Amino acid sequence: MNGHVLRMSGVKVRYGDAELLHGVEWIVEEDERWVVIGPNGAGKTTLLSVAATQLAPSEGDVEVLGERLGAAADLSELRPLIGFASAAVANRIPDSAIVLDLVISASYGLLGRFGEQYETPDYGRGRALLTSWGIAHLAERRFGTLSEGERKRVLIARSLMANPELLLLDEPAAGLDLGGREDLVRRLGVLADDIDAPALVMVSHHVEEVPPGFTHGLLMREGRIVASGPLEDVLTGENLSETFGLALKVERDGGRWSARAV
Repeated sequence: MNGHVLRMSGVKVRYGDAELLHGVEWIVEEDERWVVIGPNGAGKTTLLSVAATQLAPSEGDVEVLGERLGAAADLSELRPLIGFASAAVANRIPDSAIVLDLVISASYGLLGRFGEQYETPDYGRGRALLTSWGIAHLAERRFGTLSEGERKRVLIARSLMANPELLLLDEPAAGLDLGGREDLVRRLGVLADDIDAPALVMVSHHVEEVPPGFTHGLLMREGRIVASGPLEDVLTGENLSETFGLALKVERDGGRWSARAV
């Protein structure tokens, strides 16, 4: 595969007097799996919201899946090609939404079923995605009854429903216990190794959450990029220390990473 699915050039985002992103330069290619890491307030969620076409930049150019964002861009056709799982999406889902309907409704640009009639292939794909994420048994449950870990996996299954070309995951492991985190990281590693999977960008606070198979990293602090590129070059003690403002030692064991204070 070749060609980029996401390009940002000179991107700034302002909110009142605050500048949340400062001149971001970033390119994501079709076959890359990225992790975006940084402390609270670094601009990670803002960056992902721009990539998901949910937030327009104050300055700079953004191109997503070959479409340059701007007044003339048809986001109604572009957004179904972007899988997006985040707390912002979860907060908009009615507690009464049935899990299987919630997953299938992604193909129709909806958050749950509102009287639509789904086709048989829709049900087949929806159930297959729930199975692949270990939550087939939740198909008839209501979203409001799920645990945090169950919700995370439902949102990822939903984000894959429409066969997106770009998948954006905002802190998918946040709030999970150790078992839930490790199960999710393993499943994300399987997805990363799938050559038919979309380009993938995941936001995290922790290097321990980086799944095997991820290829690139982007470190952020105070709205600026500290380092960006192949994971082996980016996840260094020097770079992470600058990112978090703390002397850190980084270790790698197989396909997993860890960091601790020196």
